[in-house]
Amino acid sequence: MATKTSKKTAKKAAAISMKDVAADYGNGNVVEHVSFNVHTGETFGMMGLNGVGKTTLIKIMLGLMPASAGETKIFNTQILDRKSKEKLAYLPEKFEPPAFLTGMEFIKFSLSMYKTPFHELTVLEAAERLALDPDALFRRVHTYSKGMKQKTGLLGTILTDCPLLILDEPMSGLDPLARVLVKDEIVACREKGMTIFLSSHILADMDEICDRVTIVHDGGLQFLGTPKELKKETKEDYLERAFLKKIGTVDKKKAA
Repeated sequence: MATKTSKKTAKKAAAISMKDVAADYGNGNVVEHVSFNVHTGETFGMMGLNGVGKTTLIKIMLGLMPASAGETKIFNTQILDRKSKEKLAYLPEKFEPPAFLTGMEFIKFSLSMYKTPFHELTVLEAAERLALDPDALFRRVHTYSKGMKQKTGLLGTILTDCPLLILDEPMSGLDPLARVLVKDEIVACREKGMTIFLSSHILADMDEICDRVTIVHDGGLQFLGTPKELKKETKEDYLERAFLKKIGTVDKKKAA
């Protein structure tokens, strides 16, 4: 089972830095005045309801869409600079590896994009750690279940050994056993000094593995701190209920 470890991350350089960022799709800002740092070597979680701007912020981090205001840097490098791209690996929420490739071919291709050495035995060992049948990696992806595709995507992201991993809903399609194993893998990455930024609706997982979390709601950030601090502030024992109380959903439901 994954467990959190205490680290003095606050004094380290920022892996991700957002300063007064705003995003506009043409109908007014989706988010504005967003400022936070993700410290090197920490696991940082972003929480929020659907449609509040989480994916928009991730797109800005990746340089896939421009911000209407503000500045974003990856390891103190502008997001459109090639050097920043070389330092991050991204797993999208709706991940679909090419159906015509085998899982092993996809992972080999992923590593080649980062000039990371490919060792088949390393991949097979990592697959076993995620309870992915190693033999399946030699089959075409179109034969995979959703969970198998997700594990293959995680392997293709984690094995790049990039210093920054950006994971959007990494537990999507995974059963309870696989979720535990993925959490263990994320903790192992952090212990190697990697930084993990993740967005997830499974807040129990965030509570377990995140050093700090932020809440995106109502056009901006509503909280930034540790899961323990959020639970203490809201006087709730569970992060999910603390999150809902913080954004006012619980109070509105009672009032209705």
